[in-house]
Amino acid sequence: MSSASSIAATKTSSQVQLDLTIQTLEDAKAQDITTIDLEGKSSIGDYMVVASGRSHRHVGAIADQLARALKEQGHGRARIEGQDNCDWVLIDAGNIIIHVFRPEVREFYNIEKMWLAERPEDQSTQ
Repeated sequence: MSSASSIAATKTSSQVQLDLTIQTLEDAKAQDITTIDLEGKSSIGDYMVVASGRSHRHVGAIADQLARALKEQGHGRARIEGQDNCDWVLIDAGNIIIHVFRPEVREFYNIEKMWLAERPEDQSTQ
């Protein structure tokens, strides 16, 4: 498999995983779902998804439901951080990083602002 077709296969796999993630978040009644394309911004993954739950319990339930769906659909076992208090749960699904917040915590950290910002120009080329 050539390098170009390998990259295309990864993007297709990432898109399938993203579609499953969004559908599962919607099914779990997550609110304010935002998708951020990380291409050219970071090598941590292809996409970042940010969503909110209404309460600690809802945030935890969303994370559980998403981890279960990803595993059942063959995307492996996602790593989960933050389920102890469920203010902010991070789900690392490999190509996709998912953040599920309580609304006030999401507003406080405002990670979308950082990741949606344009990358600054390289000063060394000017």
